[in-house]
Amino acid sequence: PQDYSGVMLQGFFWDSFNDTQWTRLEKQADDLATTFDLVWVPQSGNCGGTSMGYDDLYWFNQNSSFGSEAELRSMIKTFKAKGIGTIADVVINHRKNVSNWVDFPKETYNGVTYEMVSTDIVANDDGGETKKWADANGYSLSTNYDTGEGWGGMRDLDHKSENVQKNVKAYLQFLIEDLGYTGFRYDMVKGYSASFTKMYNEEAKPQFSVGECWDSSNTIHKWIDGTEKQSAAFDFQFRYTVRNAINGNDWSLLGKQNDGNWPLVSKNYESGAYRQYAVTFVENHDTEKRANDNQDPIKKDTLAANAYLLAMPGTPCVFLTHWKAYKEEIAKMVAVRKAVGITNTSKPVDMASNKDYYVVQTTGTNGKLLCVVGTTAATYEPKSTEWKKVISGYHYAYYVSGIEPESIVFPTFAPSTFEKYDITVYVNVDQVGWNAVNFWTWGGDGSHAPKNGNWPGDKVTSTTEMGGKTWYTQTYTMNEEFDAVSFVFSTGSGSPQTVDVTNITTDKYFEISASKDGEKYLVNDVTENYVSGISPIFTAVANDGKVYTLDGRLVRTDGRLDNLSKGIYIIGKRKIVIR
Repeated sequence: PQDYSGVMLQGFFWDSFNDTQWTRLEKQADDLATTFDLVWVPQSGNCGGTSMGYDDLYWFNQNSSFGSEAELRSMIKTFKAKGIGTIADVVINHRKNVSNWVDFPKETYNGVTYEMVSTDIVANDDGGETKKWADANGYSLSTNYDTGEGWGGMRDLDHKSENVQKNVKAYLQFLIEDLGYTGFRYDMVKGYSASFTKMYNEEAKPQFSVGECWDSSNTIHKWIDGTEKQSAAFDFQFRYTVRNAINGNDWSLLGKQNDGNWPLVSKNYESGAYRQYAVTFVENHDTEKRANDNQDPIKKDTLAANAYLLAMPGTPCVFLTHWKAYKEEIAKMVAVRKAVGITNTSKPVDMASNKDYYVVQTTGTNGKLLCVVGTTAATYEPKSTEWKKVISGYHYAYYVSGIEPESIVFPTFAPSTFEKYDITVYVNVDQVGWNAVNFWTWGGDGSHAPKNGNWPGDKVTSTTEMGGKTWYTQTYTMNEEFDAVSFVFSTGSGSPQTVDVTNITTDKYFEISASKDGEKYLVNDVTENYVSGISPIFTAVANDGKVYTLDGRLVRTDGRLDNLSKGIYIIGKRKIVIR
């Protein structure tokens, strides 16, 4: 919408299977509502296994790696009650198959059966490899060629097909009308003609739409035009100018082009005509640093990057890891932005620029915001007769004009009572006869990646004897309330391996079973048989007065254990059973 003042959160990062659980996002609704109008979540359909959602298999089965459909519905409902719209990640360029190159799942929704067939796959899928397989196995593909760029990971869908259109339209209406999503983030929109995004939006009528057109500003604006301005697009060149400035130690680059491209929100691009359709960001799941790959991350100054992001026009999208790291400061930045009245069509003006700092002024509906970012931002002093400082921090400062700083209401957050704790994971391999075990680990706060960043992870040699068995052991620290660690166990160079074991937050004893799921060994949780150091008690007093649940929540500070619910609690690094 024109003059939209909303701010979005990308509510996930790569492998955020713990942080982005629907139940955990829902618990944060009050905090999120202080700052965000929209929360973009991962593709929520079932992908047939642990997945971030980009290998979509089922569309109407909404039980995913992030929780059940019931939990998804509850989160969306809670968000809506708090004034937050939930943005669905829509992956319709391609789709995964059930068992061979061309078979898709059959799904029934509201009494109607939906199924794609081999002729819904573009004729030139996978550079002709799919057609070779189809011809050899008695299948036919569409006679239509791809209307966009091809991608070899899965089958590219023919959006000219009436059956594909029928399936997609039903799916999108299901997301909006049944699940309660507010809008869409379309994945890989360069893979099919922009005219189809227009068609689907006109049918589903989302309140907000943004496409991932990862390209030059000229290509992005042509894509927006191709939708007849029925969708916004991510401003990739905005992100790259921020990366250039920070990683290059030259803040003047914020006011310059990236490889000949001005950001859509820049005053220099088409006289600002595309600001309304620009969703700005400084980091996302495809650019962040990952456990075994740097991708293309901003290497420092993420706080200053967000200060610049939130001072500029367009619709800003904050990355979840940045929100987790700087929640209070980012919330204050957004509060200033909204108090000044900055929208997606506000006008920015460069005020000062050099290698050490950059200054931009943005005019809102209520006043003006002056944002100073850079290594010497603290030395810049605007005219005190016009500007008043409202907030400042590491390498950034905000000044306002036209409004009184005292009128800005900053949100407050309850302090965390979480205290770090260690968990130990024990693995027994007697049933499979392995003579060594590798731990491939991920998830949680990002600190649990294997020291050996390449598959199959760390070879674990530490063992302990218990119950007449040998257990390979490794200890991990839970650093925050929603921290966790996930595993794949293997031997040798990584084959054979087990299924994924996800979101572990407490001591666990796992036996690798001789039974398999496909080619992967199953893992049995036998913790109840091997829990050590547990004392059955009825009433006692904790030595330091603190009593925690197994997931690290502080539940008592007076040391009393009476009236606690039945369960296992942590007291002075010991586990206590309340019966």
